[in-house]
Amino acid sequence: MSLVTIFRPVGPEELRLIKESGWKKFPPRLPGQPIFYPVLNEEYAIQISKQWNLHGYGSGFVTKFQIDEPYFSKFEKQIVGGEIHEELWVPASELDEFNDHIVGFIEVTKEFFNPQE
Repeated sequence: MSLVTIFRPVGPEELRLIKESGWKKFPPRLPGQPIFYPVLNEEYAIQISKQWNLHGYGSGFVTKFQIDEPYFSKFEKQIVGGEIHEELWVPASELDEFNDHIVGFIEVTKEFFNPQE
C-alpha cells in the first residue's frame, strides 16, 4: 500500500485529545469549524504553529502521520497562499472516515513554547 505523509499543526488541547485516542485519531471539529485541514509539508505546519498556535495557546506542536494514498487522492490539494501553503480540506463530517485511513500513529515532530508561559 502506498502511503502519503501529512502534517497537522495543533495546540495543547488538540494534542491532549490526540494522546487520549492512543495517537490514532484527530478529535472532532468544534462548532463553527466545518473543515479539518491537514497540511502537506512540515515547513507550513511549523509556520502555523509558530504564528498562530504559539501566540494563541502559549504552545504549538507539529504532528506527522501517514494516510493511504488512494484515500488521500480523493481530496484536491488547496493552495492558500505561497507555494508551501498546501492543504487538504476535509469536511468535518468526514473526519471519522479520514481517521480510519491513518496508518500507524500520529507523532509530534516539533514543539514550540512561549517563554512567558
